[in-house]
Amino acid sequence: MSEDLVLQIGREALFLIVTLSAPLLLSALVVGLLVGILQAATQIQEQTLSFIPKLLALVVTLGLMGPWLLDSWVTFTQALILNIPDLIG
Repeated sequence: MSEDLVLQIGREALFLIVTLSAPLLLSALVVGLLVGILQAATQIQEQTLSFIPKLLALVVTLGLMGPWLLDSWVTFTQALILNIPDLIG
């Protein structure tokens, strides 16, 4: 196994991690921003107020994007496992 191949697999894995985490992070970011604007407008400075909306947004995002996220993860893992003979030999 060459160094270039290891770097390529690592690059693909990092890209997959970013791709899988982006929808969840973006939904939490948008909800947090909206709750922050609402808190600033109403002058309610409760730190725990944004927790439940963010949690609900993450659950909804996982419900909607979950099959695609799992399919991407399984596809990458299957390709990696199926290429083991080529990688070591």
